[in-house]
This record gives sequence, structure tokens and C-alpha cells, in this order.
Amino acid sequence: MSIQTTAPSPAAEAAVLGKLSTVDRFLPVWIIAAMAAGLLLGKFIPGLNTALDALKIGSVSLPIAVGLLVMMYPVLAKVRYNETGRVLADRRLMITSLVLNWLLAPAFMFALAWIFVPDLPEYRTGLIIVGLARCIAMVMIWNDLACGDREAAAVLVFINSVFQVLAFGALGWFYLQVMPGWLGLPVTSADFSFGSIIISVLVFLGLPLLAGFLTRTVGERAKGRDWYEGTFLPRLGPWALYGLLFTITLLFALQGQTITSRPFDVVRVAVPLLVYFVVVFGAGMGIGRALGLGYAKTTTLAFTAAGNNFELAIAVAIGTFGVTSGQALAGVVGPLIEVPVLIALVYVALWARTRFFTHPPRSAWPTSRDFR
Repeated sequence: MSIQTTAPSPAAEAAVLGKLSTVDRFLPVWIIAAMAAGLLLGKFIPGLNTALDALKIGSVSLPIAVGLLVMMYPVLAKVRYNETGRVLADRRLMITSLVLNWLLAPAFMFALAWIFVPDLPEYRTGLIIVGLARCIAMVMIWNDLACGDREAAAVLVFINSVFQVLAFGALGWFYLQVMPGWLGLPVTSADFSFGSIIISVLVFLGLPLLAGFLTRTVGERAKGRDWYEGTFLPRLGPWALYGLLFTITLLFALQGQTITSRPFDVVRVAVPLLVYFVVVFGAGMGIGRALGLGYAKTTTLAFTAAGNNFELAIAVAIGTFGVTSGQALAGVVGPLIEVPVLIALVYVALWARTRFFTHPPRSAWPTSRDFR
């Protein structure tokens, strides 16, 4: 038996928002402020992006890696790993996620790239690479803020990471050479570094996933689930927000000069990215609702399909085509559009929750408390 709920009245929503702290109510503002601060730092502090970029091991930026690890660890420590079996048993969710992530989304980005930048082959190739890099990090944050299914998100992200290692190179070859050839379009030659792909997966998912699993296992055995979820997680949770803001600031500081010096090129690349994120997210929400997956799993499906692994896309583009290439610029513009759009889609998901899904009554709007 499902529980029907009506949409909260504007007065009720205002009352809930009125009880929140300034930090809670203006969380999106802090995220946008972090983006702006990064851009300004990168533009007005000479040599900052060069100094930050020099702090790397192989293709992995150490400052970005630290920020992502701090951001991911609290979220993955919240996952109840003993409940992931129910996610794997949900064939509708598994199959739909694979189709969206590895068939429809890359094909859609291929189409958008050729529609919006047919005359700019470097940007077109960069957009296609972005479409192939499925998100394995920040999607956990967006999913958590939108009250998605944490266990489902962990499983889908893990599956995407495996497919990323196995299929990224093959799909790059298909969409840059085979498909254009079939359609009578110019082809692009590219040799991807499988080492960069594997390192990206291990650093940005493997390490925080292992840390989160061990923390929950040891914590629950030592103190019990009530202490772990009632005392430990509330103390650990805010670090996800700190890591998110730190990562966003650093990322935009690293690329601030590139973005601000080529504004018209940024706009050309930004438009198809905006269309991509909104349409893929909407498709995920619509398909999940049509399949009866419920709000939590539907939201997880939509965010894992819409998000992209910007760090991998940038690393692959730079390693293959060079740091000053148009392909690299397309990768850089990815998070510039993705971060504000997906935080906005968190609010869209929560709005849809009260109007198109059945669930027990709950006031839910994304705040800094959702990181706890």
C-alpha cells in the first residue's frame, strides 16, 4: 500500500526554510562563491595555476585528489554495505543504468557535439570525451543532497568505474572513428592512456570506497550501529561539504586563466553541455518513474546518468591532445557547467518528489545538514 502525499504549501515550505541557518539556506550560494573565488584566484594570482598543476603524481593532481577524497569519504562512510545486495537484485535498475550510462548518454553527447560545434573539431572531440567519462565522485554528493538511495549510488558508481576501465578506450574509438565514418563525417585519431583511466578510478573511487567500508565495518563492530550513525556520522559528515567547496575552488583556480581568456569558446562548448545535463537527468527521472523504481532509486539513476568524471575527461584530453588544446578546454568547461546545473537539479528532484512520487511525508530541501 503506497502513501499518497500532497505538495507542501508555500507557507509550509517557508516555515521550514525559516528555521534553517544562514549556511543551510544559502548552500548553493556558497558553491557558486567557491567557483567564483577559484576563477578570480586563477586569473589574478600569477603562476597559481602552474604551481597547483605541478603538484601531481603522473596524471593525478594531488590538491584535487585530496579535495575529492575528503569529499567522498564521509558520503561513502554513510553507505550500509550489507544492504547493497538488494540493489544488485533490482534488475530493472541495473539494466536501465547500464543502458543510460553506456549507450544513450554517450550517443546523445555525440549528436550534440556534431549539432553545436560541427565546425570546431577539437571542441567536438573534447565534448565526446566528456560524454564517455561517467561520474564516479561528485555524483555521490548530488545524490545525497537530493535524498537518493545511497546504497544504489555506491553500487552504480562501482559498476560505472568497472565499465570505464573496460569500455572507455573502445567507445572512444567507436565515436571518434567508426561512427563518423559510417555517417560520412570526418574521423579523429586518438590513443587513450588506459593507465590514466585506471589511476583515476583507483584514486577517486577506490580509496574513499575502501576507507568508507572499513570505517563502517570497524565502527559498527566496536560501538554498534546506533552509535555509528547517531554520534560518529554527524561529526564526520560536514567534512564532505568542506571537501566539496575546497575541490571546486581548486578546480576553477587551476583553469581560471583558460576559461576567462576564451569566453566565446567557452560559450560554444557550454551550450551542448547544458542541454546534455538537463536532458539526460530528465530522461533518468522520467524512465525511473515509468518503471516504478520509487523516488530514491529514480533520483540515483538520474544523477549517475547525468554526471560526468571531469577529472578523467581533462586528464585524457591533456594526455592525448595537449594542455592548450581545444579538447582540453572542453574538458575544463565541463565542471564549470556541471556544478551549478546539477546543484539546481537537486532542487528540481526534490520538487518532483513532492508532486510525482509517493512517499512518507517529509520536508526535504538540500542543506549543509545533508552532509552529516
